[in-house]
Amino acid sequence: MKSSPRTAMLLAAAMLLALPAATSVRAASFSAEQRGEIETIVKDYLLQHPEVLQDAMTELDKRQQAAEAEKHRQAVKDNDAALFSSPHQVVLGNPHGNVTMVEFFDYNCAFCKRALPDMLTLLKTDPNLKFVLKEFPVLGEGSVEAARVAVAARMQDTTGKKYIEFHQKLLGGRGPADGARALAVAKEVGFDMARIVKDMGSPEVKKTIDESMKLADAIGVSGTPTYVVGDEVVVGAVGLDALKQKIEAVRK
Repeated sequence: MKSSPRTAMLLAAAMLLALPAATSVRAASFSAEQRGEIETIVKDYLLQHPEVLQDAMTELDKRQQAAEAEKHRQAVKDNDAALFSSPHQVVLGNPHGNVTMVEFFDYNCAFCKRALPDMLTLLKTDPNLKFVLKEFPVLGEGSVEAARVAVAARMQDTTGKKYIEFHQKLLGGRGPADGARALAVAKEVGFDMARIVKDMGSPEVKKTIDESMKLADAIGVSGTPTYVVGDEVVVGAVGLDALKQKIEAVRK
């Protein structure tokens, strides 16, 4: 990292501010000439040891990440019931599993498509996992239409057995997802289409999507897929091994 004179001066100021209170008071009484000498010493040191800037920025980044993680943990705690036990959500796997993983997804998200096999493998190999899907249609009107069909499908299939087939076909298929394509998949899977169309306009569909949007905003979800496992928010298609590690960490 290249240091600028401004960065050096900012760090010099930070060093002065970090001094004990009594020393800071004495520093305030320095003459302009003395302050100039101090700034020169600090600047010369930083020019001779620019790695200090890199170390400082690395430490700052670590602290910012830790603060962000703590913010997420508190948000998850504050929204625990809506995240893990809402009646307006899809529950796959073991509804009484000892670990719950939540995924915010969009049917037009390429990374969600890539992550789909990870979810299917986890459901197949982990009998104690409860997997919750949250509709988070942020990639255009087609995503919103597809989500409305999906919620109507969930309303018709409380066991999740038909829903998972619908979800896999729609998310795993080629081309953009929209209302027409979602309805075609629902018909292919064997849903009652008259009921699907009727339920799409129900308050439950709006309530489900609104709840997901509010939850995402509360815990800082801005993209898909985003997972919540335990009190941790995991952003992106991190892969099967990483998800397994997160699950096992919660179990331990």
